[in-house]
Amino acid sequence: MSVRNLKALFRPESIAVVGATTQARAPGSVVMRNLLQGAFAGPIMPVTAEHRSVGGVLAYPDVASLPQAPDLALICTPAATIPGHVRALGEKGARAACIMTPALQHAQDDSGLTILQSVRAEAKRFGMRLLGPNSMGILVPGIGLNASFAPENALGGKLAFVSQSGALCTAVLDWACTKGIGFSHFIHTGDGVDVGFGDILDYLGSDPFTRAILLYIEAIDERRNFMSAARAAARNKPLLVIKAGRSVEGARAASSHTGALAGSDLVFDAAIRRAGMLRVQDIDEIFGAVETLARSRPVKGQRLAVLTNGGGIGVIAADDLSDGGGTLAELPPEVLEKLAAICPPNWSRGNPVDIVGDADGERYAKALAILLDCKAVDAVLVMYAPTAISDPDSVAEAVIKVFKERPRANIMTCWVGSEKVAHARRLFAEAAVPTFETPRAAVQGFLHLLEYRRNQDMLMEVPASATADFVPDVAYVRRILKDALTRGDDVLTEPEAKAVLSAYGIPTIETRIAHSPAEASRIARELGRPVALKILSHDIVHKSDVGGVVLNLDGPFEVEKAANAMLERVAATYPEARIDGFTVQPMAVRKPGTQELIVGVATDPIFGPVILFGQGGVAVEIIGDRAVALPPLNMNLAAELVRRTQVSRLLAGYRGRPPANLEALHTALIQVSQMVVDFPEIVELDINPLRCDSGGVLALDASIKVAAVAPGTERLAIRPYPAELEECFLMNDGRHVLLRPIRPEDEPNHHVLVSRLTPEDIRFRFFGLVHELPHTEMARLTQIDYDREMAFIGELTNPDGSRETLGVVRTVTDPDNEKAEFAVVVRSDLKGSGLGKRLLTKMIEYCRSRGTGAIVGQVLKDNSRMLRFVEHLGFVPVRTVDGDIVEVEYDLTKPAKD
Repeated sequence: MSVRNLKALFRPESIAVVGATTQARAPGSVVMRNLLQGAFAGPIMPVTAEHRSVGGVLAYPDVASLPQAPDLALICTPAATIPGHVRALGEKGARAACIMTPALQHAQDDSGLTILQSVRAEAKRFGMRLLGPNSMGILVPGIGLNASFAPENALGGKLAFVSQSGALCTAVLDWACTKGIGFSHFIHTGDGVDVGFGDILDYLGSDPFTRAILLYIEAIDERRNFMSAARAAARNKPLLVIKAGRSVEGARAASSHTGALAGSDLVFDAAIRRAGMLRVQDIDEIFGAVETLARSRPVKGQRLAVLTNGGGIGVIAADDLSDGGGTLAELPPEVLEKLAAICPPNWSRGNPVDIVGDADGERYAKALAILLDCKAVDAVLVMYAPTAISDPDSVAEAVIKVFKERPRANIMTCWVGSEKVAHARRLFAEAAVPTFETPRAAVQGFLHLLEYRRNQDMLMEVPASATADFVPDVAYVRRILKDALTRGDDVLTEPEAKAVLSAYGIPTIETRIAHSPAEASRIARELGRPVALKILSHDIVHKSDVGGVVLNLDGPFEVEKAANAMLERVAATYPEARIDGFTVQPMAVRKPGTQELIVGVATDPIFGPVILFGQGGVAVEIIGDRAVALPPLNMNLAAELVRRTQVSRLLAGYRGRPPANLEALHTALIQVSQMVVDFPEIVELDINPLRCDSGGVLALDASIKVAAVAPGTERLAIRPYPAELEECFLMNDGRHVLLRPIRPEDEPNHHVLVSRLTPEDIRFRFFGLVHELPHTEMARLTQIDYDREMAFIGELTNPDGSRETLGVVRTVTDPDNEKAEFAVVVRSDLKGSGLGKRLLTKMIEYCRSRGTGAIVGQVLKDNSRMLRFVEHLGFVPVRTVDGDIVEVEYDLTKPAKD
């Protein structure tokens, strides 16, 4: 991932059109016309040997003849010519190209490479960035750029649209023009062989001219880059995503319940949620999403008031809101009294607020103001149905006036109808009031805002630590997995699978192996209680499907009889299965309110390992109550995963049945997540059923599929906590501290650290007086993407077990890994302890290990102690900023200083 030369691609100062032509409807002709009709201020240079000029602009016979190197080249020539053009552009000094020609991956050149391979090789030689091939182009209205063959230009605005579909680009562009929606950028990625979503999100995420980003995605190639860029951009501005292709083909070959349930679309949904973005489902919804993003204000709560002149459309909106999980605001008595004072006697006296069909603009305005003043209302949907005794335009103008008087209010409108309300809708569009054509679309827009806010809240929450720290027996699990792979088995036996769970602290029921019916009878006698008997076979994953499970067997005779019958059933149903014997387990006592759950792991072809949770049992696929999340998990993410299922309502307790021990359930999910992080060999896992009641959780059955996989965490979409970077350090005062990467749950101690800094240290660190940092800012500092940034803290454990953060060093690295900007602070009473030096040298070592080019930082000129400190470590002053700030730099390409 890189933003190198993306400014030349998306904000060029000069453009060449390679393949410009005067032939009507040819891409080179349409592109030239669109460029010339815009207000682009830089030179536009057509390149063609066929014409002396194109569109009245002097043409050049080839790239070498251009009077200057263009920032951006638009290539519209046949496939076979493109490698030569890219080579010539690179030699000329061009920094970016948009290839509009399709199908470069099919044709071959004389060397046997595909045209696409040759093009990429030439671009790489010169560091050129490529958009496309098969790209419709780029529109940046703010600089008058229409470098595309789109049928019409885009209006200027603050919304960026990025799409893998050219057809959808033209549809959205046409719709947006009729609605008055403008764009900061309008980008068609085409085949995306170089510049992809990750690169574009990095660029747009920090672009000051873009307020929100909308993506249309058909496929993602690089999960880690996409997730890192998306999470970074989503913290700065709203991101909406529509995803095509909701297939579950990847799950068809899965051997576990989890693999069958965790379809690719469900996983993509989980990834979008984890990144803090908002997903919309189809093309119709995308239009409403654009309307929502472009004009709506963020909502603080989910209580909606519906103001209408017709009871029917109000009830429809209320039903749609209920179906979508929203909430109608409950209006207090005093608000109802105020509304009654301005409404006729036959008004609805509740929410939806039906102010009757003869309502004019004045009644609408008064009622709207009352609702906006109500603290029990978070947003108002204003609806209107045409009547013979009211004017839709005058009512709209009254609503617009209230809208302008209350810039912080969240108002949405829905004028139902066609021709009679068309002008009123245009009035709303001109006034930037969110407006929708149907009640469903309006409610959906509100629900979009709610879902987006929830996803953003998940990014800003402080995760709680697990109730009890657990140390898994990693060595024991590694031996189990190695033994299975050595003997050629890809599925662990049930006892092995349960041993793995136990090693990670997940309670399991005692499971003993019997190699014959007689041995099963003997084990049952020893257990002395009702037992469950199950077939033991590497070839049979779903034992109940072949009659391989019998429950509540009481006594040795019953067990032996059931074992013999089981062998006969399995032989008839699955004659080729290898039978290793039986497992015998004591029946678990089921308490009132006990729920059977499923917890599992599957490997998605795009996003890698995923965690699944839902209602379990033999009919788990039919019930289909499940949710998916990406590892790694913490307590908050585990709780959110559980809340997204229907069974969570049963777990909360009902009809006198006690609630389940949710803390134990969340902890089990974290333990499974950690297992996935630690062992790439685990490609599928089923705990089904996992019983959960007020006493905790108990794994009754488990299955684990393994494969020989390369070690490391690259398979994970989100880089987990890098525990390997932890180390102990002895301060000069003799106290031992732990130096480790920061975690989200460090936020409370981070507040304490800032509170214990002197005013001078605060000024030196923050370049101003900062009494405390708000939660949103502190969450950004503690919830980091370990792929993009790093922060090491020094943590002291006190004799009473409490922990303190003594200091922190952090770097944020640019997407090209060229420079990392650092900051370091140590508690004011610990100067001279050696902690600050070790923290910064540890960061230098880390950045050097990942190939970063340099570390840079800014220090106030009067902070002489810090300047001496960093210069002693090898930093050198490189420039002065604003007269009182010195920028220092450490060149990591040079040998380390002794």
